[in-house]
Amino acid sequence: MKVNTQSVNFNADIKLIEFIQKRLDKLEVFYDRIINADVFLKVENTSAKENKIVEIKVHIPKDTFIVKKQCKSFEEAIDSACDSLERKLVKKKQKPRVSPSLKFL
Repeated sequence: MKVNTQSVNFNADIKLIEFIQKRLDKLEVFYDRIINADVFLKVENTSAKENKIVEIKVHIPKDTFIVKKQCKSFEEAIDSACDSLERKLVKKKQKPRVSPSLKFL
């Protein structure tokens, strides 16, 4: 899967980018038709400890899932966001497909 990573107001190191790629590749186990993913990493300028924000957009055919998490570290936020995405993708995969002509019967 192609993953586009953007870090806002800082430079992400290679280890973090590899961690993101490896963690998002695991999503294909739950839904195999993922087109690509966009990851936005932000550091909020506050005195709070939970100032790392991760926003992940996963593009699948005819739909897009967006998850935003705020945690103490980027790794924790990415894990939390991926867990949420796993639940959404499983739900999408299990949703029965009804043809448009049968919806109104």
